[in-house]
Amino acid sequence: MQVIPAINATSYAGAKKQIEQVAQFAEIIHIDVVDGKFALNITWGSPEEFKTFAANFEVHLMVDNPESVIEDWLKAGAKRIIIHLEAMTDPVYILETCEHYGAEAMLAINPGTEVGKLLPHTDEFKAFQLLAVNPGLAGQKFQHSIINKIELLREKSPNAKIEVDGGVNAETGKLAKEAGADMLVSASYIFESKNPKKAYEQLKNL
Repeated sequence: MQVIPAINATSYAGAKKQIEQVAQFAEIIHIDVVDGKFALNITWGSPEEFKTFAANFEVHLMVDNPESVIEDWLKAGAKRIIIHLEAMTDPVYILETCEHYGAEAMLAINPGTEVGKLLPHTDEFKAFQLLAVNPGLAGQKFQHSIINKIELLREKSPNAKIEVDGGVNAETGKLAKEAGADMLVSASYIFESKNPKKAYEQLKNL
């Protein structure tokens, strides 16, 4: 099971502190970028400052009009870009731009979006994120309706990479894995632990 610590910070300093906590043991780190429009809150999200970090990153764009900012994040070094189906208007541009920069494109949906809306895209995209909480804020409770979505997506697209993000802990992570998830994104469970590395390894060994 791949485990990806999530950085949900309101400032560069806050992001830097969290990244330094996990960079020594995490294979890849997840950056939440929220613009205050797609979701109500706003997080740190500067591609220019992002360039200063040396690690493998996926960038989760919880923004309106992701096509307008995707290239900035790819130029800054993102290895995977997560775009929301609810905000995407040009999947061809998204896929071609990611391919140009040697990055992976992942398509995400909110908890309120039917998983069936991803199915027309399973020939184009090879990786999908299912949000188990409403977009934006860290620390929310895992919505168990996500389990059926994981199972259906896994059934319909056996070879897809499936990432689950939000409310992930040892209990909910196990449920997600059993349903067919490949990757778990976790913020609070890791960063609020007395030993973030131990919490990370616990999830990885589910």
